[in-house]
Amino acid sequence: MKTHCLRFIVLTALGCLATAIQAADKKIVLVAGKISHGPGDHEFRAGSLLLQHCLNQLPGIHAVVYSNGWPTRMEGGKTVDDNSAFDGASAVLIYADGGGGHPAIQADHMKVIDGLAAKKVGLGFAHYGVEVPKGDPGEAMHRWVGGYYEHQFSVNPMWEPDDQVFPKHPVSRGVKPFKVLDEWYFNMRWVPAGKGVTPILTATPSEQVRGGPYVYPKGPYEHIVKASGRPETMMWVCDREDGGRGFGFTGGHRHVNWGNDNFRKVVLNGLMWIAGAEVPEGGIPSTLQTDALKQNLDPKGKK
Repeated sequence: MKTHCLRFIVLTALGCLATAIQAADKKIVLVAGKISHGPGDHEFRAGSLLLQHCLNQLPGIHAVVYSNGWPTRMEGGKTVDDNSAFDGASAVLIYADGGGGHPAIQADHMKVIDGLAAKKVGLGFAHYGVEVPKGDPGEAMHRWVGGYYEHQFSVNPMWEPDDQVFPKHPVSRGVKPFKVLDEWYFNMRWVPAGKGVTPILTATPSEQVRGGPYVYPKGPYEHIVKASGRPETMMWVCDREDGGRGFGFTGGHRHVNWGNDNFRKVVLNGLMWIAGAEVPEGGIPSTLQTDALKQNLDPKGKK
């Protein structure tokens, strides 16, 4: 009798353990945009593959990359959207050109992403991917991540924010002060009262940075100059009203910056957090091979 009870307990425990492991499995979909800009800039595919490599070293994490924009498949000799790529996803990151050509606002893609959000799938947008036109796309970004880059309201100078102080949040775990030159956007168009939004990377631009030139349009903008001395947000996270999570990260113009451990860590932490996975106290560890930043670059010629 005791033997049968012990066997039942052991099998039950093993079953619970298997269930726990399965429940901990997280699929993270990385959507890399089409070829853009010159060599070493907007290397969406190479950057996404680098993040995939780092994520897939973690137990229970399965990251997949779709290159050249929204996932597609061949059907009847034609290329069609493949929304099944998001089946079972815990999180989706779009690292791509934005504006009117943003992958998230083409065809019925906003509806697709709203459907993912309704399932509490984490949503992330990086660099140009945080910019959409105001109106319905801007309102969608407010739902998904709490803020977005609005043309001629937000700005995109090349500068080196001095990120020294971080909030107590899982996404900032293990991130140490760092400073890299990038096209760091700021002055996002936030959801009213910043509801649900927590700044992660903040710094105070100098008057020279505020006064331009910006990358495009060159500016300066009066409302940006007048805000002298105000700290600005370059990365934020959002606890959504639907119960899901999101983030916006404005860096990622220069591919070389993925070689900075803290730049890389804060994004990896963000991806784990929006996927609902635990971020350890020291943050997500990752190392790169010596030539990692030279791999998978788009065919743009030499810089």
